[in-house]
Amino acid sequence: MRKIIQFIKESHAELKKVIWPGRDDVISSVKVVIISTVVIAAVLGLVDVLLLLGIQAIF
Repeated sequence: MRKIIQFIKESHAELKKVIWPGRDDVISSVKVVIISTVVIAAVLGLVDVLLLLGIQAIF
């Protein structure tokens, strides 16, 4: 039981050292993730359509 309590105390102490990002940082990071996801989805969709058209042209 002592090890569990020690672990919790050490974890709490480490979390106090963390520099948490501000609201603006989080919002800008979310924007980057959403835009990247949309761009990659569009590229993969385009590749899928082109491969489908290529396969249909062959067969």
